[in-house]
Amino acid sequence: MILSACGGSDKGAEEPAKTADHPQTAEQGGKADSSKEVKLKMVFLGPKPVDYDKVFAAVNDKLKPKINATIEAEFLDWSDWAQKYPLKLAADENFDLIYSANWAGYSDQALKGGFLELTDEMLSTYAPMTWKAMPKISWEQAKVNGKIYMVPSNKPGYVEKLILYREDLRKKYGLPEINSPETFAEYLKGIAKNEPGMMPFTPEAGDWKLHNLDRIMLKQKNDWSMPDLDLPLAFTLADSKGQVFNVYERQEFKDLLTYYKDLSDHHAWSKNVLNNKNDYMQDFKDGKTAAVTQNLDTLGAKMAEIRRDKPEYEAALADLTPNNKKSVSISTQNGTSIHATSKNPERALLFIDLMQNDKELHDLIMHGIADTHYKPVGDDKFESTSQNANYSGYSKWGFDSPLNRVNVSFPQEATDMAKIWEGKVLHYPLETFVFNNANVKTEVANVSNVMLRYAVPLEYGVIPDIDKGLAELNKQMKAAGIDKIQKEMQSQIDAFLAKQ
Repeated sequence: MILSACGGSDKGAEEPAKTADHPQTAEQGGKADSSKEVKLKMVFLGPKPVDYDKVFAAVNDKLKPKINATIEAEFLDWSDWAQKYPLKLAADENFDLIYSANWAGYSDQALKGGFLELTDEMLSTYAPMTWKAMPKISWEQAKVNGKIYMVPSNKPGYVEKLILYREDLRKKYGLPEINSPETFAEYLKGIAKNEPGMMPFTPEAGDWKLHNLDRIMLKQKNDWSMPDLDLPLAFTLADSKGQVFNVYERQEFKDLLTYYKDLSDHHAWSKNVLNNKNDYMQDFKDGKTAAVTQNLDTLGAKMAEIRRDKPEYEAALADLTPNNKKSVSISTQNGTSIHATSKNPERALLFIDLMQNDKELHDLIMHGIADTHYKPVGDDKFESTSQNANYSGYSKWGFDSPLNRVNVSFPQEATDMAKIWEGKVLHYPLETFVFNNANVKTEVANVSNVMLRYAVPLEYGVIPDIDKGLAELNKQMKAAGIDKIQKEMQSQIDAFLAKQ
C-alpha cells in the first residue's frame, strides 16, 4: 500500500569494495575497527515501551557478534519532546544516534551543528547495504546546504492526515457520514451532546505549532504545500512559480478560526487542551475520546489493534478532503542522525545499516520478539498479539525499509483508501524543495514562539474575540520577522526552480 519513492530504480552509488579486515563487519563491507566493544546510545521520540528491556536485550544478543557493540535507548515522551529535543542537542550530551525528521526540525538542527555530516565515503563504507538500496533521490532530499546529516528510512508513505472515529456512535445518534470538515463538526457536536463522559476530539500532545487537524483543514483542504511545518508559510500546489504567502493573513485561516471557535464553544475538546499530556491514541482505545487524527499507516495499525482488543468499538476512517490532491512523504519524513559529538560514528552507521537491512534485527527492532509481541506470517507479514502494545508507540520508523512486515489484520478500508489515493498523487516541481533557514535563524525562533503563544490558543478557541486575536497574532508575527523569512524562502524557491 505504500508508494515507491520517485526514481526508485536509482542506486545510491556503486557497491563498495568488500574487506575482510574485521570479520565482524566483513559481510557489510565495513572497515570500522570493531576490536573494542562499545555501547551505543540512541535517543528516540515517544514513551519507553513496557517491554523495552526484553526487546533490546534480544537486539543486543544479535548485534554484538556482528559489530561488537550494544545499543542503549533513551526516550523523549510525546508530551514534552518538542522542548527536550533541541535542548539535548544544544547541550552536547553524550549519545551517538538520534531519531530525526523534517517535522522534528531536521534542517534546523543540522545547521546548528547538532548532527554529524555523513559523507559519501562514510556511507558507502559503513552503511554499504543502505547506500546501495536507497534511491538516489532520497539522499538528495536528505541534504542540507549540500550535505547529508541523516540516513533516511527507505519506505516512503502518504503524509495526509485522516480521522479515526467511532462509527458505532455515529450510527447510534444518526449523525451524517463523515467526509468533510462540516460533517466532522456535526459528528463532534453530536458526541458532545449525547456522550457527556466522553471527549469528542483529542489532539496530539506537545508543542505542535501546526497540529494534525490544521494540516487537514489548511494544507490538504486548500491544496497547499507548506515547506516547513514550523512556519506559517505556504504556496499553492498549482502555482508553478511557488509564490509564498503567510497563512495567517489568508481568508482561509480566518474561516478556520471561526470553524474552530464554533467547535470549542460546543465543547469539542477539553478546556485544558493547551496543557494536554495524554496519549491521545490510548484515550481513543480506552473509549475516552471519540476522534483522533494521524496518517494512514498509524491509524490503520490502531484500527487493527482495536478490532482485536475492543471489538465492541466500531473504529472507522474518514478522509475530510477526499477530492483533493494527495502527496507522498519526502525521505526526511523519518530517519536517523548521528550526534555531532559521537565517539563512535562508524559503529553507529554499521548499526543503522543492520537495522534497515538485516532481516532478523529489523524484525526485532520494528516488531519485538517473535511469538510474544507478534507472530510472523511468511517472510513479509505478521499477526499482532495481545502483548503487541507492550512494544509500540515510539519512533522506530527511522529504520523503515523494504523489509517491513505488513499486519495481516491491516484494515481493508485503509488498503482500499491507499489504492484510491494512488490516482490522486500530485508530483510538482517544488516537491523536493527543502528550506534552509541559516540566514533567518533568529527570526525563525522568534516566529516559533509567537505561534505557540498567540496562534495555538487562538485556534483552540481560548481567545474569545477572533478578529482581535488575529490582529494581535499578525502584529506579533511582523515584529518577530515573518516578512524576512518569507522573503528568504521565496528567494530559495526561485533559485530552486531556476535549476529545474
